[in-house]
Amino acid sequence: MTTDFCNKPRRSARERIVEAARDLFRRHGLRGAGVEAIADAADSNKMTLYRHFSSKDELIVECLHRAGAEMDGFWQELESAHPNDGLGQLRAWVRAVADHLGGDDCSCEMMSAAVQLTDEAHPGRLVIRKFKDAQRDRVVELCRRAGVADAELLCDTLLLLIEGARVARQSSGAEGPNARFAEIVDAAILSFAGKGASR
Repeated sequence: MTTDFCNKPRRSARERIVEAARDLFRRHGLRGAGVEAIADAADSNKMTLYRHFSSKDELIVECLHRAGAEMDGFWQELESAHPNDGLGQLRAWVRAVADHLGGDDCSCEMMSAAVQLTDEAHPGRLVIRKFKDAQRDRVVELCRRAGVADAELLCDTLLLLIEGARVARQSSGAEGPNARFAEIVDAAILSFAGKGASR
């Protein structure tokens, strides 16, 4: 009789490297996690790492792509949970963001990388910009489906509130102003929907 772990396929070196890099980048920052530490954490070596990624910057870009792909899955789950209900999807998105902000690990890989990658020419900046643009497009569409007339203004209001709540969480802790994030954002959504909903 074989045990489960014997039947479990071993992840490829590339997958282990990306997973280790994302973990170390979250804990130590993009500059604080070196290539050697990433290779060690991935049960690999620098030669193998450089066989898959020509540079640390290329590895950073891949990590950002993975983070973005995970968010794509989240949006699909949201639509499945609230089919044909724009307002329901919008409020569920807010609740998910609030839960994330209230958790122990409330960091955002994209936002964290945007702060750390000060060189505008870094390839990771383009990934972040595309991700943020796509996120904004999705939230605008959610606002439109919720019947909000000024969908873009509500979208930008919500995104700015989220960014502000992230900073408040870091500076003031879980009991700071961001503790009321869901309540504040829900009030904003209902205010816009009440004024601009198409009946």
